[in-house]
Amino acid sequence: MKRNRFYSFAYIVLWPVIHFLFLPSVHGRERIPDGRAVFCCNHSSNWDPLLIMVLAGFRHQLYAMAKVEISHWPVVGWILQKAGMIFVARGKADIGAVKAAMKYLKNDQQILIFPEGTRVSEEESASAKGGVSMLAVRTGAPIVPIYLESQKKLFHKTNIVFGEPYLPKVAGRKGTAEEYQNIADEALRRIYQLKEELP
Repeated sequence: MKRNRFYSFAYIVLWPVIHFLFLPSVHGRERIPDGRAVFCCNHSSNWDPLLIMVLAGFRHQLYAMAKVEISHWPVVGWILQKAGMIFVARGKADIGAVKAAMKYLKNDQQILIFPEGTRVSEEESASAKGGVSMLAVRTGAPIVPIYLESQKKLFHKTNIVFGEPYLPKVAGRKGTAEEYQNIADEALRRIYQLKEELP
């Protein structure tokens, strides 16, 4: 698979920054599959997409679905645009972002989505959105749950746990709205269950 050179550049630039600021402790990285996958993580900080992108490792090129405001960050926003990050306009159905994510998955690439749809300060206080389910079901991609410690402090250890990938199931070919919601709820449940694996 051909790598995006801007992604590689962003990774090299961000790796020392992430490790210096957050002192990450990574668990379960060996569980990350090759090929198409939908990475799902809890969300508490604007740093989350960058943390996961770096901590998944260089061999896994992750295209995160993140709020469009990040694209306006000086320098970093431009690099991330070139690196293929999927910027989402919140508060409306962003069909362009969904199509971009589907295209990546159909090309056997990996995307990152936050099922809660926004930053959540209190864990397990928000419900899941069904978009993650539709992307996984329609492309046959496994879901990879990820738990990223919510209470981050600069220059203190931050834990992240990559869970076992699994394939969501629906009765028909495309799935119903109820099935999609159930799949999203299950993804969120698995994410927070990963806290039990923390040392």
